[in-house]
Amino acid sequence: MNPRGALSGRGVLVSRPRAQAVALSDAIRAAGGTPFEFPLIDIEPLADTRAVTAAAAMLDDAALAVFVSANAVSHALDLILSRRAWPAELPAATVGEQSAQALRARGIARVLVPQQGRFDSEALLALPELSATALAGRRVLIFRGDGGRELLGDTLRARGATVEHVTCYRRVPPRDGAPLCEAVRRDALHALTITSSESLRNLLALPGLDCADALRALPLFAPHARIAEQAREQGFSRVIETDPADAGLMAGLTDYFSSPSRDLH
Repeated sequence: MNPRGALSGRGVLVSRPRAQAVALSDAIRAAGGTPFEFPLIDIEPLADTRAVTAAAAMLDDAALAVFVSANAVSHALDLILSRRAWPAELPAATVGEQSAQALRARGIARVLVPQQGRFDSEALLALPELSATALAGRRVLIFRGDGGRELLGDTLRARGATVEHVTCYRRVPPRDGAPLCEAVRRDALHALTITSSESLRNLLALPGLDCADALRALPLFAPHARIAEQAREQGFSRVIETDPADAGLMAGLTDYFSSPSRDLH
């Protein structure tokens, strides 16, 4: 539900990478709010793409290719498909529906994605196609950014798979917290949306962040229990766990700010 005007007068931090921020920002505007786009992780392509091109040659021997995000799809799969066709029998896996749609749009016929509830590595690992029975002794390619959680690869190795991590983009933190604090001082920011644990860490590690206490007092909307719990541990006093993805965040925002007891402070 996204009633027009529910966010009237509200400034909402949109912390997704720039390429993924548009839909949420548009939804906030449609509900009368003002998105404050401040990527807490931004995405940069790699100058050296040899790892991706080498992985393209491994596809015929792989049992599964995992794309950890829509960024992995755009930065790896587009390069792969410019060089070769995707093997018809090779399934691709990802954690969320946005990434799954990106895979299907590029012609991947078999896409594995959690169907309901959690949309994360844990939910993906619960699928039978990622069990030890399915993957022991077989190769799995994981396309991802630099760093990130190791749970997926570590678990698949423990299940007997041969795992190849393929780095296909860089995740870059913001370098200056001053614009965010200026928005707080202007009373232009009334809610935070945080969509990854890394974004939360980057927020609190921002150089020049002299408004951390004020940020901790704002309502923080998180589409995953792990992010919500970490926000509480970091001292955020009003943490609202929402359903997944942009739709879940918008439902949480509109429900929260539709309450007659909410003022702008």
